[in-house]
Amino acid sequence: MARTPDSALGRFRELLRIPTVSLDPDDPEADGSAFVRFRDTLETLYPAVHALLEREVVAGYSLLYRWRGTDAASPLVLMAHIDVVPVVPAEWDHDPFGAELVGTSDAAEVHARGAVDDKGSLVAILEALESLVAEGFTPSQDVYLAFGHNEEVAGDGAQAIVEVLRARGVRPSLVLDEGGAVVEGALPRVVVPTAVIGVAERGVMTVHLTARELGGHASTPPREPATARLARAVLRLHRRPFPTRLVAPVRGMFETVAPHTAGTLRHVFASIGMTGRVLVKVFPRLGPELNALVRTTAVVTELTGATGANVLATSARASVNVRLLPGDTAASAVRRIRKVVGDPLIEVDVVSASEPSPVSPWSGAAWERLVAATRSALGPDVLPTPYIQLGASDSRWFTEISDHVYRFTPFHLTRGEREALHSHNERIRVGSWLRGIEFYRDLVRAS
Repeated sequence: MARTPDSALGRFRELLRIPTVSLDPDDPEADGSAFVRFRDTLETLYPAVHALLEREVVAGYSLLYRWRGTDAASPLVLMAHIDVVPVVPAEWDHDPFGAELVGTSDAAEVHARGAVDDKGSLVAILEALESLVAEGFTPSQDVYLAFGHNEEVAGDGAQAIVEVLRARGVRPSLVLDEGGAVVEGALPRVVVPTAVIGVAERGVMTVHLTARELGGHASTPPREPATARLARAVLRLHRRPFPTRLVAPVRGMFETVAPHTAGTLRHVFASIGMTGRVLVKVFPRLGPELNALVRTTAVVTELTGATGANVLATSARASVNVRLLPGDTAASAVRRIRKVVGDPLIEVDVVSASEPSPVSPWSGAAWERLVAATRSALGPDVLPTPYIQLGASDSRWFTEISDHVYRFTPFHLTRGEREALHSHNERIRVGSWLRGIEFYRDLVRAS
């Protein structure tokens, strides 16, 4: 099978057309046929990988590959996830599972659910390894591929893979999962493209706020119905966000970009030890991404009430999505939410909680290996920098077996491409995706 950019793109599009939408974790009868088809198609499209690497299926549909190197100690783990989030086809300009090619040449875009999140990385990893195996390359250390099947629903695939590796005594020297990307314009007045590499990720919680009452007919409402009490609690939570603060990885990020920043901000960032307290108060006004870097966030995502338009709610509930900045905990967040809501009749219940991850170092051999691959494959002008991963990923489970867990998607992504994740019109530019393949080749060859 020819390994050319055009054929690589063809394989990518073929895999994007398989609708591996996350399975309902509460439905034991959920149809996993798309995941089986995806697995079988990988075997067909990447024969060299499947002839040489050991593959096993974990937790039903997750995949773990092992490429034996000359030394089994201190392996490299490359992660991605197979599942994608659901789509509303009417919102898309192109078929979300058509993998249509829009435009021409290097500027062409592939439009499809999963183009970036996360089949872009998964297929780029396999393209890189298929070419290296075909060349006869043998890594100096073992290389594992860990492809979870239910990352988007916080499922058990990656956890199960970690348990397999832990039982075998595997302790990776470097784990790389999806995360930051090569961006421009995301940081104010920074004049070079930055490769923001997640050295930690925020914790994630779901909290329910519930107000209760006796119910009855809506024609005779009480003085303070449950819905009004809940609305007041929601507004209080919105109007009193968590305080801003500067965590070490964010401080490191601005110290790194300071020499590449225009105007007076160069000196402000370089002196962030002194200016940080002022900056963290300004950042929330500059956009949601900067806001999320400097505070724990809490936002109401779901509201439920009565069963009919003329019925009083016996209970009204708000679901709050909380993302914990390192240094905060689930317990401290609940204490603050109760204090801010200030109403003992509002029940505050934690539905699920995952603490912030440990912080991986942005120095040393593992970090320098990422930096070298970034510069060699993505451009010498690209500036790698530490970063707090704003969303949760499967990589958080790997912190149990490795001290060097990083989150980086090796593609140049525009603001529009980033905003399309989990939304309509998800897409990636062909040239950006092809450079990502080279990144994974360089990262593996550095072993």
